[in-house]
Amino acid sequence: MKRREGATAVEFAMVALPFFFMMFAVLELGLVFVLDTTLENAVIDTGRLVRTGQAQSQGMTRTQFEEEVCERMTVFAGGCGEQLDLDVRIIPQFGGANPPEPIVDGEFDSTGLRFESGEAGDIILVSAWYRHPLLTPFLSQALARMSGNTAVLTATTAFKNEPF
Repeated sequence: MKRREGATAVEFAMVALPFFFMMFAVLELGLVFVLDTTLENAVIDTGRLVRTGQAQSQGMTRTQFEEEVCERMTVFAGGCGEQLDLDVRIIPQFGGANPPEPIVDGEFDSTGLRFESGEAGDIILVSAWYRHPLLTPFLSQALARMSGNTAVLTATTAFKNEPF
């Protein structure tokens, strides 16, 4: 009769590492989806300040607009200021408007980003980029758009300013 006392421990050791990698990847992917939804809602809610003329009447700057977005990021507001970049610009029409692409060769280049809140009746495009570091190797290979295993989440909304 063969001895089998350590068979379960050996089988667990063979299966545990891939299992835990997969579990952490699923948890991190869930976090990325929640973060993406939170960013999208924060950009839409903050864009309302421009659409209704509140940003224009307060003389809001890009930094103040970013702070407003970060306040709406709820549990992710902690490091939001360093990880978030915004572009608010007037576009000629809804069709064919493309947001700028600030990721060049794996690095983020914010030099071409603008903040133009416009006047009543202007069509505005608000784009936000949130850099989120990834920990799980499988996700970083699939989702990282920047060097350093960093995913960039993007939220964009377009609207026509109300008469104010």
